Amino acid sequence: MLKDIDTHINAIVENSVDAISRHELAEKLKVCFEKNESLKLKIGFDPTARDIHLGHTVLLRKLRKLQELGHEVYLIIGDFTAKIGDPSGKSSLRPVLSDEEIKDNASTYTDQAFKILDREKTKIIYNSVWYKDKTVAQFLSILSSYTVARVLERDDFSLRLRENKPLTMLEIIYPLIQGYDSVCLEADVEFGGTDQKFNLIVGRHLQEVYGQKPQCIVTMPLLVGLDGKNKMSKSLGNYVGVLDNPKDMFGKIMSISDEVMWEYFRLLTDHKSEDAKKMHPKEAKMMLAQTIVSFYHSPEAGLREKDEFARVFSQKELPQDMLVYKVKENGPDLLEVLVQAKIVNSKNEARRLLTQGAISMIDAATNQETAVSAQTINIPAPGIVLKIGKKKFLKIICQN
Repeated sequence: MLKDIDTHINAIVENSVDAISRHELAEKLKVCFEKNESLKLKIGFDPTARDIHLGHTVLLRKLRKLQELGHEVYLIIGDFTAKIGDPSGKSSLRPVLSDEEIKDNASTYTDQAFKILDREKTKIIYNSVWYKDKTVAQFLSILSSYTVARVLERDDFSLRLRENKPLTMLEIIYPLIQGYDSVCLEADVEFGGTDQKFNLIVGRHLQEVYGQKPQCIVTMPLLVGLDGKNKMSKSLGNYVGVLDNPKDMFGKIMSISDEVMWEYFRLLTDHKSEDAKKMHPKEAKMMLAQTIVSFYHSPEAGLREKDEFARVFSQKELPQDMLVYKVKENGPDLLEVLVQAKIVNSKNEARRLLTQGAISMIDAATNQETAVSAQTINIPAPGIVLKIGKKKFLKIICQN
């Protein structure tokens, strides 16, 4: 372990929004170096969905760099807290997950996290281990450590109360339950998104109540999703999943705006955004997409998708491996075909694209595009090639 306090502090707070506090970090690092120990770095995920996306990796990348400096990461899988649902930033009540759903989701989390984290320097802990044997009296003692007034100071809670939206007692006690994880772990530093700041501060408070040194907290920016407005979220459909196939991953990255691109460079890669800004935006974005695909798949996959993208969208050629869908009869319902081929998620989406003129037929010989306006379409013997939106292609062949 490199025993230079400033190096470690700078690595911990790099790109952060909040860091409470540098002085406390220096004190903790000094003790660690004297005892030849590492910091206990805490991060928690509630398994409310099966997959993680690039938004989650902002924190994971930070922790991987700290592992390389010799520190140990404690990944808390909130199988207990997931039953409540983290209310942070939510304007409405979250549905309660079943034990089976939570277990199923949690099973995928660790494998995906280890695409980034060092398995040898990571400890996985399910937070149900310290709650399953707690008596009611012990549980109530945790809740007595914080006032309702302080919890209701949260902006998301006060907003829901003003709008007469439901706010359950489970949601009110959630920050305390998450904070108690830090007590059980005796965490030195906890990391989270900016929407987690309140919960992380509660963890500091509880540690002091239980006679521990309060954890330092570090919050990282929330990655903006593909829509360029909201934070990346599976529920909003504006995400890039770490398990997305190379083609989809590359295409999604290429769809982001130039403004968002620089933040992706800063938070998702080791490239300096200042250097990337010296490039043409299109070339910079292709480098960004290639870098991300190369990391989550392979350098070969990253280069292949870059070349294919350039061939199709710069040189106006057709994809070499476009999806082929076979129909049994001529004149099929185009909306149904697009749904069945999984080009779109619903007939309403297909109908909207058709109405907007975003579906076109491509002449294979000349690559000329002709907008499709009819819901039924004639399929000649060689088949037809459709372009849906800007980046999706489908070849339709009639088996008869």
